[in-house]
Amino acid sequence: MTNARLDGKKLSADEELALSLRIEDLLVARNLRGMKTVQPALEPGYCLRAAQMLRGCRGVVLIGTGFPVVDTFETDGPVGALALYHSLEALGAEPVIVCGPPISRALAAKYRVHEIRVGDHDEREEEAKKALQYFQPEAIISIERPGMASDGGYYNMRGESISARTACFDTFLLQGSCPTIAIGDGGNEIGMGNVSDALKALDIVPAATGCDELILADVSNWGAYGIISFLSLWSGVDLLAMIKPLQILQYLSALGSVDGVTRVNELTEDGLAVEEGESLLLQLRRVSGFEPADDADS
Repeated sequence: MTNARLDGKKLSADEELALSLRIEDLLVARNLRGMKTVQPALEPGYCLRAAQMLRGCRGVVLIGTGFPVVDTFETDGPVGALALYHSLEALGAEPVIVCGPPISRALAAKYRVHEIRVGDHDEREEEAKKALQYFQPEAIISIERPGMASDGGYYNMRGESISARTACFDTFLLQGSCPTIAIGDGGNEIGMGNVSDALKALDIVPAATGCDELILADVSNWGAYGIISFLSLWSGVDLLAMIKPLQILQYLSALGSVDGVTRVNELTEDGLAVEEGESLLLQLRRVSGFEPADDADS
């Protein structure tokens, strides 16, 4: 493993909170879908609190991801999920990715995957109950998973119903007895029930499912990097440096992923070039003390 924090310093509680606020602002700085506008609805420090839920986990951590686009899955969500998977595994936890086909079958050759059924929503409570009893997770994370709207359906950012192509992960968070974390970037993802009033100004069908800690980001993958920033600090291991977005995108592209905005099989995240995510990772490494800060980060 690689570079410890440059100054070798452990941060105080106040310094950790200040860092969390800096990270939270970086994650929504572009305000691509109004998340910067929604951010004041959350109590500051949510990245820190979410990371604290994962600190010291040694058992199973369930990571739900995979947003259906046309007949496949989008790149936003799985990139961050795999980054979290590798980070948690490096720290001694047992991450398991929870998703429905086709992404479940695409990832199963290389990762621990629990497949959930697409479209069979009559059985969603029982499906979650059995999985939770089996895995006994220490934490549950949702990253860019469609969230149930108040009418029980699922919708994309265009307002189109995707219920028939969506597997239900909401019931895992609703029934789980462990801490729950959700990451989203548009308002129609699991966890957005925490900020329902703030979503009324957006032209979407919002999700109603909540969670213990919600992280907002311009691209959901990036919210995972915010959590990993703190896991890096506490472990003394620069886990952020191990994340290679281009390599992950190449892997997912070969499995049939598409960009969620363009709906094209390309090495992008929500219409953004991979360099955007790489730039954010560098900023996070700088503000976390793993790289020398430049004027823009100070």
